Amino acid sequence: MKKIRNYIGGLLAVATLSIAGCAKKLDVPPPNSLQDQQIRDLLANGTPEEIQLIMGSMANSMPLLFNTTISGQGVADISYYTNQGLSVMRSLEADDMVLGDEPIDNVLAGSIEYNLGNFQGLGAGNNAAFWVHAWGIITKANQMLDFLTDDIVGSNTFLQNAKARGLVIRAYAYNFLMENYQDAYLQGGKAKAGMPLYTTFDPSQPLKARSSAEETYAFIKKDITDAVSLLQASATGYTSDLTDIDLGVANFILARIALVTGDWGGAVTACNSILSNYPSLMGEEVYGSRNTGSGGTTVFDPANNGFLNNAKNPEVILGFPLGTALTYFNNLMNPFGSGYGGLNKAYKRIDQRLYDKIAGDDYRKDCFQGNTAFGNYTYSPSNTVLTLPSYINFKFAATKGLEGDNTHSLETTCYYMRTSEVLLMKAEALAQQSGKDNEAKDVLNILLAARTRDGAATLTCDNYPAMSGMTALQMVQLQTRIEMWGEGGLEFYNNKRWNIPVDRTGSANHINTNGLPVSKMTMEIPADEMNNNPLMTQN
Repeated sequence: MKKIRNYIGGLLAVATLSIAGCAKKLDVPPPNSLQDQQIRDLLANGTPEEIQLIMGSMANSMPLLFNTTISGQGVADISYYTNQGLSVMRSLEADDMVLGDEPIDNVLAGSIEYNLGNFQGLGAGNNAAFWVHAWGIITKANQMLDFLTDDIVGSNTFLQNAKARGLVIRAYAYNFLMENYQDAYLQGGKAKAGMPLYTTFDPSQPLKARSSAEETYAFIKKDITDAVSLLQASATGYTSDLTDIDLGVANFILARIALVTGDWGGAVTACNSILSNYPSLMGEEVYGSRNTGSGGTTVFDPANNGFLNNAKNPEVILGFPLGTALTYFNNLMNPFGSGYGGLNKAYKRIDQRLYDKIAGDDYRKDCFQGNTAFGNYTYSPSNTVLTLPSYINFKFAATKGLEGDNTHSLETTCYYMRTSEVLLMKAEALAQQSGKDNEAKDVLNILLAARTRDGAATLTCDNYPAMSGMTALQMVQLQTRIEMWGEGGLEFYNNKRWNIPVDRTGSANHINTNGLPVSKMTMEIPADEMNNNPLMTQN
């Protein structure tokens, strides 16, 4: 769908979430009830132009909530005031990502997470950021959804689309809360507490207690299935605009929720819908960065990297262009950048054990340095020379921005959903069902064929060396770790879902070999929330 006209005409004030999260009173005056009623009257009886004038700005803001900074969490570190930073912190709390190349103190960005310290505690600032992020989204969605009752929306396709956007992002946020603040649904979490279910924007509404996990997921599933129906009714379908909340985005979230709750058939159906519209995968030539420098120079051009340039990546389902895209993820992940991931020596490296499992004929292996040091690199503009270590990643490497400058200012696009993850979700859903192992392998074979080095014999589940003797589910788990390395904090969330503890023993390059049981992967409800909502109960 094309962008809704971005005007609001002073008719509607957008409030912000207070630092304490959902339950603390919002730092805004009570809404003007007369103005609200006028807006509802116009939505019910206005011309199409008037309706777009009123609702356009709020509806356009919904997709951007996937690509957002986080205000009010009390931490200045980019690791915690952006959603991209939060995903990197989760990746550091698992097995497959190594932070730096020397013993780490608590000053280096991500050190508490990587050292598996107290990132879960109710008083930890790096905990509160996750809570505030999700409730900020829910509040903004509810602000818009309050005006979009069923009788107001009716058969108006514009309003159907707007309402779908709000429902999709609210479902995403509630699932985000559940994946962080409760045990995995299929690992005992189903019988435990869920989240307070707020469906309206009203600063004076009574505080709520936690619903059950089952009630929370019933609410989430209704939001996302209603959104799919509204997108279909509004003829939104699958759009060419990567910034849209369309059926691709809605079905992606539906598939994830289905996996989390064990609805394997629902996951397959949602994935099939996406794959029929996003069948293409990145090729070898754009999968990560390559050093194209000569004469001893180091040049990693993001223009040719599908992970940094959406124009080169046919897999992107949801992403944002240069200028709109947040670049904090690349700041944290890029070993050649002048940010946290490079000049500050917080290199993000692959665990040697996973690197060794990547087949030699699998070109994804080229996304990492290997077991010898990369060597010296001069960072501009400081002219600081550092010796980059082994196993650094080139998956997100760039020595200049997309606009061609060499200042390491990291101008890139960004994405949040892509086709390969959909293939992996489908393969898992099949592998989780009795008698469908071969179907799961067939799906994995699509991915493996696409990741086979040019000129090599096609990789399959049957000839991939590291997968010998594995069950279909174990194959899915390994290929998810390889394909999605560093993306979305997915390893952490999947470990929690699959009941796999962090175990770094035996790694040749992990700096910290601490472990983490699955029971420690659930966050405590933050202190501000506990203090401000007397009905809130702790995990």
